[in-house]
Amino acid sequence: MTPLFPINRLYAQLVTLVEGRLWARVLVGLVLGICVGTLLGPAVGVVPAEHVGTATGWLALPGDLFLRLVQMIMIPLVVASIIQGIAGEGKRDGLARLGAQVGVYFLVTTLVAVVLGLVAALLIRPGSHGLLSATVPPAPVTSATDLRALDLPSLISGLLPTNPLASMLAGEMLSVVIFAAIMGAALVAMEREHADPMLRLLFSVQEICMTVTRWAMALAPFAVFGLMTRTVAASGLSVIMGLGMYVLTVVLVLVVVLALYVAVIALATPVSIARFFSAAKDVLLLAFSVASSAAVMPLTMKTAEESLAVPQEVARFVVPVGAIMNMNGTAAYQAVATVFLAQTYGFEIAVPTLVLVVVTTVAASIGTPSAPGAGIVVLATVLASAGIPSEGIALIVGVDHLLGMCRTAVNVAGDLTACVVFSRRRTEPLAVSEAAGLG
Repeated sequence: MTPLFPINRLYAQLVTLVEGRLWARVLVGLVLGICVGTLLGPAVGVVPAEHVGTATGWLALPGDLFLRLVQMIMIPLVVASIIQGIAGEGKRDGLARLGAQVGVYFLVTTLVAVVLGLVAALLIRPGSHGLLSATVPPAPVTSATDLRALDLPSLISGLLPTNPLASMLAGEMLSVVIFAAIMGAALVAMEREHADPMLRLLFSVQEICMTVTRWAMALAPFAVFGLMTRTVAASGLSVIMGLGMYVLTVVLVLVVVLALYVAVIALATPVSIARFFSAAKDVLLLAFSVASSAAVMPLTMKTAEESLAVPQEVARFVVPVGAIMNMNGTAAYQAVATVFLAQTYGFEIAVPTLVLVVVTTVAASIGTPSAPGAGIVVLATVLASAGIPSEGIALIVGVDHLLGMCRTAVNVAGDLTACVVFSRRRTEPLAVSEAAGLG
């Protein structure tokens, strides 16, 4: 029987990018983009101001194409991977137990990441240093959403999509994940001979998506160069430098989140820290380079299975679900950004509003599309819930891609940590090879 999930082939396509030091070329593109953007910006004015927009538009074209390619294949890749991961397990009891445990784990770790982000931003106060006072847009009159007005039963029932295609078009990723999980569970409940045609089709979808991903990754260094050039030329290097305290706060929180992963690995698993990072370094560098945890899923799963001895049924369920639901780096970033913009506008965040920010950030992060630039789009929802002007996003968009690269690496580290944790908590083998026809 033809293997339904030949991860080796998808993995090999990404290994060539790692061996080619894609991350180093991306960093070179980042530095060159800052330099060229400074030359084109108003401070130097090498190019007449009326021509700067045209010049940076052409330079940023590879970046725009890169973003659109990744966004284009993200939903089909995630849906196919989740259904494959679930249907490959073959036993509904094991699936239900693993799914419940993973869901609770992701929820708790996301909540911890949000609280860490809020605490760090409130203590460091990156938006209270007056560096951006001249660039802050006027604050429109807004009001925070009343926590009591949230209809939680409706929100929960609304997660189940009545029209999956509409949810995909709208980018409602948590609804998409739930739809994929239901489809996977239905395939598990079917006779294997009836499920195989759909699983083979999903394998073909994965192959198509990874081919497009490989094309997109070839653009990554040029994409980062062009996007940084356009950002620096438009905003000016001085404005970006003024965001230094904000950037340092986000990076500090991401380091703390990573340190918590280290503590979990040390306390809850027999895997040594040195072994974990030795196995994970390639996929973390690739995730940093492309700023998309969905794009590196095959390499993440292969790393978990071969280098960290995670059972296939765990890795192939946890990683695709984690690419959407386990966005701790993104959650911490959104918490810091929310407080930073509130401080920049001079808003005082009361305790009820902080609680609302926690609830909204956790809900928004679980379901954030794992594509470059998606986090800052979701941030608008969090800001609106707290009554903070979403126009302030314009202040931080200049450094978002760099922070997106950092938080993606943390997100992928979280997925690998979850794989290791649940590989040790598994109490019943699920016979993947027999159930998936891979034996």
